[in-house]
Amino acid sequence: QVNLVETGGGLVQAGGSLRLSCAASGRTSDFYRMAWFRQAPGKEREFVGASNWSGWTTYAESVKGRATISRNDAKNTAYLLMNSLKAEDTAEYYCAAGRAGGFPYSPNAYASWGQGIQVAVSS
Repeated sequence: QVNLVETGGGLVQAGGSLRLSCAASGRTSDFYRMAWFRQAPGKEREFVGASNWSGWTTYAESVKGRATISRNDAKNTAYLLMNSLKAEDTAEYYCAAGRAGGFPYSPNAYASWGQGIQVAVSS
């Protein structure tokens, strides 16, 4: 079991930036890939980006060029940096961790989830 805790959310003006952190604890060696998802009120959970330990990284088209996933392995922490934020980026953001295999763009590929953190972008 991997425990994930997101921090860094809040209210930001459109055009601004925000960095979310995802601190992992527990059996971190069990998982191969981590991802960020988001869910706006009344909408389904949406893939934001993912990264695995071999260096592969991918992003949703809606955030490509504005989002960067990175990690600090010494701290067991992953980050999502979002630039040029838009009102439509407002959502609850979740980090997730999963083993190898599965479709990385689907929430079903991830067994461990953080509690979520709110990001609100004011226009």
